[in-house]
Amino acid sequence: MEQPTLSAHESMEIHELLNFKTVCLTRSKLMQGLVFDKDLKALMEKDVRQSVQAIHDLTTLYTRIHTQ
Repeated sequence: MEQPTLSAHESMEIHELLNFKTVCLTRSKLMQGLVFDKDLKALMEKDVRQSVQAIHDLTTLYTRIHTQ
């Protein structure tokens, strides 16, 4: 069975997604210190958790496919 590989534009798209999620993570982490509303703070904490998970998933996917 042939191993999956990434084309150039697929690699670029993964990098763009990683950059986007990193910016989201950074922004939410920085803004948490400025927010006093509990609901908004909880939403930002959820965004941080989801961004960390997305970054981990994208990195794992890229590494697994790119190194084969």
